[in-house]
Amino acid sequence: MTAIKAPESAGTRTADPGKGTLLVLLSGLFITTLDFFIVNVGIPAIQRDLHATPSQIQFVVAGFGLALAAGLIIAGRLGDLYGRRKMFAIGLAAFTVASALCGEAPTAGILIAARVLQGLGAALLMPQVLAIINTVYTGESRAKAFNAYGVTMGFGGVFGQLIGGLLINADVFGLGWRTIFLINVPVGAIALALVPRMVPESRLPGGGPRLDLAGTVLVSLGLVAIVFPLVQGREQGWPLWTWVCLAAAVVLLTSFVLHQRRAAAPLVSPELFRNRSFSVGMVVSLLHAMTMGSFFLILALYLQQGRGLDAMGSGLIFLPLGIGYFASSTQAAKLAAKLGRQVVTLGALVMALGYGMLALSATGLGDHGAVAWIIPGLVVAGAGMGLVMAPLPALVLSGVDPRHAASAAGVLSTSQQAGGAIGVAVVGLVFYGALGTYPHAFAMGLILLIALDVIVAALVQALPRTNH
Repeated sequence: MTAIKAPESAGTRTADPGKGTLLVLLSGLFITTLDFFIVNVGIPAIQRDLHATPSQIQFVVAGFGLALAAGLIIAGRLGDLYGRRKMFAIGLAAFTVASALCGEAPTAGILIAARVLQGLGAALLMPQVLAIINTVYTGESRAKAFNAYGVTMGFGGVFGQLIGGLLINADVFGLGWRTIFLINVPVGAIALALVPRMVPESRLPGGGPRLDLAGTVLVSLGLVAIVFPLVQGREQGWPLWTWVCLAAAVVLLTSFVLHQRRAAAPLVSPELFRNRSFSVGMVVSLLHAMTMGSFFLILALYLQQGRGLDAMGSGLIFLPLGIGYFASSTQAAKLAAKLGRQVVTLGALVMALGYGMLALSATGLGDHGAVAWIIPGLVVAGAGMGLVMAPLPALVLSGVDPRHAASAAGVLSTSQQAGGAIGVAVVGLVFYGALGTYPHAFAMGLILLIALDVIVAALVQALPRTNH
């Protein structure tokens, strides 16, 4: 089995730019990924401080996710057309300014607006990171860069709750929850200052055709029509409007696909999906994303509402998960070189094992046993996450023509965000439907996650064995 490797295209790649470029790119990626997860631990304090209604609090979370999901594909195309470094810098600047606005927000309404701006900045930034890596790195450096990308994404998710709990508990300068947003400002400003010197520019040769405006409108409305009801539906008891939105999403996205087939300059090139690594890998990525966000949700609910832990205590319980993730993700590149696609199979099955251990531990402990007994399951689950997340981006993008690098990265990122929203909705339904006791509900949610991981392991077998 050979390592996951992409073809080289003459005239489309530059000499490997080095670690400084990767550090700048991943700094932007880390703070945007972290912000998606870190806000959850600050919600109680935000609600008290800003006198926010439950609906406003939901939009503090959902506003970021909606803007991110709606903008990713468009942002990828903008990078192809107008320059990936330029779009990365604009996105990073918008995200940094929005973070400052979030940290200084005097009302819930201003906080919601700033969160939407954060989401748009993150949407503009994230596809460019993958696209620049896919375009400017080569050979072994490229494989390591992709691995670092996956590790960084995982760190933002796995450690988000812990970092948030530590920041709020430290209460630096009496800022409380505001530090979870303000921490992004110095990191973003430093990274932004380094972009012109450290990140090479790349775009489609000759600037490419104009942006597909009709496709942009269709895909944006379609993604919002999916994500918005999935985020809000469970909280509101799935009223009629949620089903109308989901039905409209089917019509809008079908229209988008038909339009892309006819368009002279499509937003997403249909030839991307003729590549088996990309098309099958997209499904694998979506299903894996369904397991990640939903697991963080039901674990946090089990720890905080079922076991009575505060944000800090709950965040500390996430630490074993992070230890397992760190240990496996640092070795994932070596394993991918030996196992190829099967490293993802191994990771998915290890995750399933960890979830099974957690389900047995939680039901055995009941409501009163020591929480520490779930730690072994968390370590194993974290190890599985590292084996999937670190090599997966390279596996999905391995056969993509560099001309479509940012567009492909945008589609991949969109599948991850959509998968996260779908997973939270579906697993949330199972969790709350089984909520007689929190240990039982947690175990029922984990059983569904185990099934999804087994499906992921099976789907990986449809990926090409090697990439030439």
